Amino acid sequence: MELKNLVTVKKIIETGNYQNAARALNYAQSTITFQMKQLESELGIQIFEKNGHKMELTQAGLDVLPIIDRILEATEELAYYHDRIEKMRGNLKVALPETLITYQIQPILRAFKEKAPNVKLSLQVMNCYAIQEQLINGTIDIAIHYDVGRYPKSITSHRIHTYPLVLVASPVLDEKQQDFVGENQKKQVCHIQNDPNALYLKIFNKYLKEKEIVLETELELWSIEAIKQSVMSNLGVAYLPRFTVERELATGKMIALETEMNDGEITAIYAYNKNKWVSPAMNLFLELLEGNEVTSCQ
Repeated sequence: MELKNLVTVKKIIETGNYQNAARALNYAQSTITFQMKQLESELGIQIFEKNGHKMELTQAGLDVLPIIDRILEATEELAYYHDRIEKMRGNLKVALPETLITYQIQPILRAFKEKAPNVKLSLQVMNCYAIQEQLINGTIDIAIHYDVGRYPKSITSHRIHTYPLVLVASPVLDEKQQDFVGENQKKQVCHIQNDPNALYLKIFNKYLKEKEIVLETELELWSIEAIKQSVMSNLGVAYLPRFTVERELATGKMIALETEMNDGEITAIYAYNKNKWVSPAMNLFLELLEGNEVTSCQ
C-alpha cells in the first residue's frame, strides 16, 4: 500500500474534490484518479462518492478514515524521532476568530515563532462554528474559539477566559436612540456587524427579539477595526467583546449603552483531538496556551 495514496485521501477531504487535490499536490488529475482506484482496489471498498462538484466520503470511507489518520500520524511521529523541540519543523494549522487573533492571542503567536521559527504556522480566521467543524473533520490541529457547544468525546477542550460583551455607540448618538432597555421600539439606528453568525451577535439578536427592538438597518463590514471606526463616526451601534473596544471606551471615543442582557459574556476555549499524535510543534503551542492561566473545561 502506497503511503502517498493515504496522503491524497486527506488532501481530497481538505480541498473537496480530485481537481483541487491535484492542484494542491502538483499532480495531474489522472494521477489522483489512479491513486484512488488503486487504494480502493487494495481495500476492497469505495472511499469517495461524487455529490455535485464535491467528493464526499462513503460510509466505508468514514469507517477507515481513523485508521488512515493513525498511519499518517505514526509516520509523522517517526520522522520527528530524532528531531525534538530544538529542531522543530513541519506544519501546524490553527483556526481562530478575528477578535481573538487581533486582540488576545498575539503574545502567544509571537512566542511560538520565536521558539519554533522553522515551523510553518498556518492561521485560519473563520467563524466559531466553522472552526468547530474543521477540528471535528480533522483539517486543523488546534481550534481556538468561543464556546459554541460540546464536542464529541474524541475532542478535549480547555477554557481560556470568559469575556464580557458590550453594546457601544458614538458619544454623539442621539440620547433617544441610546435606549436599549425599553421594549417594543423601532429605532433609527444601524446595527454594524462583521459576521451575522458570530456567537456574540446571536446573543444580541436574541435580546433584540425578546425586547421587540427593531433596528432600522444593518451594515456588514469586513473587520472589527472597520466596525470600530464606523461606530466612532456615529454610523450605528455594535455589540462586541469588551476587550476589543477597551481603549476607545477609556478615552471617550465610544460609550457603552445599557442593556438588560443576562448572558452578556462569552467564553474562549481551545480544543484538539486527544486521539491524534501531538507533534513537538503542536505540544509547544498547547504549552503556551496552558501557560496563559487556562483551566480545564472537562
